[in-house]
Amino acid sequence: MATFELTQDNHHQTLENNEIVIIDFWAPWCGPCQAFGPTFEKVSEKYSDVAFAKCNTQDEQELAGAFRIRSIPTVMVFKQGSLVFNQSGMLPEAALTELVEKIQELDMEAVKKQAG
Repeated sequence: MATFELTQDNHHQTLENNEIVIIDFWAPWCGPCQAFGPTFEKVSEKYSDVAFAKCNTQDEQELAGAFRIRSIPTVMVFKQGSLVFNQSGMLPEAALTELVEKIQELDMEAVKKQAG
């Protein structure tokens, strides 16, 4: 699955209708964001069962605020609607691929028990 734009209008449905959602919060003026974009796109093409969303924080300021984005790029990963990863900064392709594979293997029942 290629990437798609995450907006105020579609973010609820995106999180509810996909088992795994990976969001790249970015802005057009951000150099590191521009450098990370092709990596995010490339990795998205390897995983048809994962939703890869891009949120332009300049256009979607209210949504970025709701997610408490403080710096960009920021990558957030949700599994079954729960936030399981949140990191600012670029990820190399190998690290992003490894992250996707670890999230796919993540046992959400164990996570929810641990959270308590």
